[in-house]
Amino acid sequence: MLSRLRIGATFSLLGVSALLAADPALLTPEQMASAVRSDTITIPTPGELFAALSKPGKPNWTAQYREPIPTTYRSRAQIALNLGGLIADGFIAVEAQDSQQVKNIGTDIIKLAKALGVSENVLGRGKSINEFAEGNQWDALQEELEATQNEVKSSMQSNRDQDFIILVSLGGWVRGTQVVGGLLQKEYNEGSAKVLRQPALVSFMQDKVKAVSPELQEEPLVKAVSAQLPDIQKLVTFPDGGTPTAEDVGRLNAAVSKLMDEIESKVEAK
Repeated sequence: MLSRLRIGATFSLLGVSALLAADPALLTPEQMASAVRSDTITIPTPGELFAALSKPGKPNWTAQYREPIPTTYRSRAQIALNLGGLIADGFIAVEAQDSQQVKNIGTDIIKLAKALGVSENVLGRGKSINEFAEGNQWDALQEELEATQNEVKSSMQSNRDQDFIILVSLGGWVRGTQVVGGLLQKEYNEGSAKVLRQPALVSFMQDKVKAVSPELQEEPLVKAVSAQLPDIQKLVTFPDGGTPTAEDVGRLNAAVSKLMDEIESKVEAK
């Protein structure tokens, strides 16, 4: 069963109850894209975003690889955002069934997790990721990446680092959305494009970023992220449940790619 991050809020993705059934189907684009009021929100993992693509045939996942990013940064906020993005990269490598890429990314995930000060339980995930990658156990790797992400958040919650939990989720969502947009730009598919219709989710993330500590809000990168989310929300909002066109996908992909570039390329620690 797909794992979930649940955070108290006033929104939930439509179809959560169906996904929590004993034998759930894959998340459909309509379930991912629609939103209704509830007591919780489900922030989809990158793996769930990718699974919701209804493209015929197998997407060219390797075309969505990016250059290795630094694993040393000045601020823990930037570490958290990039950790979320790296976990998304891990899901891309799993979809591509590229064991060496999975191991490379797994090593970088553990480096950032250690810099974030998470528990030893998280660091132990690196060994499991390597073992599953060597054995080409792709389903197990999907679950291990989701478990790693949730373990990071659980560790930060125990350490009272609540403000950084949303940054990990946000970084993963931005990178995942960039990948989905990139795939759709190369081969537009109306059914898959509905995955990008997530106004309530982006609204929720905006509210959570605004609610972090005043000190964290003053960090340049957090300010940059907060300033760009309203425009991204507009790009994922379509009247009367409309479907994003190819042009809409292009505009959204440009916006999240710009934000992803800022997340990974701010001034590094010396």
